[in-house]
Amino acid sequence: MHRKVPSTVALSAFESAARHQSFTKAADELAVTQGAICRQIGGLEEFLGLKLFRRTRRGVILTEAGVVYSMKVSAHLNEIERDTLDLMARGGQGARLELAVVPTFATRWLLPRIPSFTAEHPDITINMTARTGPFLFDDTQFDAAIHAGSGAWPGTEAQFFMHETLIAVSNPKLIAPRTTLRHADWEHYPLLQQSTRPYAWRNWFALQGIEVNGDMSGPRFELFSMLAEAAASCMGIALIPRLLVEDELRRGVLTQVCPCEYQSDRSYYLIYPESKVHSRGLVAFREWIGAQAQ
Repeated sequence: MHRKVPSTVALSAFESAARHQSFTKAADELAVTQGAICRQIGGLEEFLGLKLFRRTRRGVILTEAGVVYSMKVSAHLNEIERDTLDLMARGGQGARLELAVVPTFATRWLLPRIPSFTAEHPDITINMTARTGPFLFDDTQFDAAIHAGSGAWPGTEAQFFMHETLIAVSNPKLIAPRTTLRHADWEHYPLLQQSTRPYAWRNWFALQGIEVNGDMSGPRFELFSMLAEAAASCMGIALIPRLLVEDELRRGVLTQVCPCEYQSDRSYYLIYPESKVHSRGLVAFREWIGAQAQ
């Protein structure tokens, strides 16, 4: 079958010229003449049957079609480069797993455990990219995603592997000489807030049957890693998933200020497209992360 695909030389020339908005800079980058760049892009425009650049007195400017096409070409060239480097690095052996991850979970829980996966599966390489929300797998290079939510996305399968349990933590110095707080103590300390969960503290106190004035006030932070650092710096008390502060609790940088624990409505899932169910790298990772969660 003859594919309707331009030459990679023309696409590389176009991608470079689009990125620099200059034929001259593209020529310098690719170590060719400016005339060669012009010929490649001219041939590409003829192949496509539309203009990708508008020529002006000051240089070249992408057309609307050129802007859209440049983003897609750049993404595909990056993917080809990544696949090529991966194949070269592995000598054609093993497997690769492209994983989209929730950033703080990856840093605090997953990465410290990855060496054990590598020891069990030295021929499987895991690449991680931070993604915080759902997406369409067909539009990305990802094989799977770790997501904190309520279940699978359309067209995917999901493997539950962990509930999220919230605990209240602070620097031990903040509440000294106390080691735990009584109901009457809470109003004397700043409550650190997670910006995407404005009712977290209120729900947590309701579980204990108490009300605290100002339960929705206090400094707000977007990421749990920021909350953990703020709590460790004696800025207040934070409500954080236990799994994200295991190291700080172990080292005594943070302490649990109340025995109450609150299981939130979020759980962690490994999500993957149905077409990847039997992928060797994914099967191995799926079994491993389930065992780690246990």
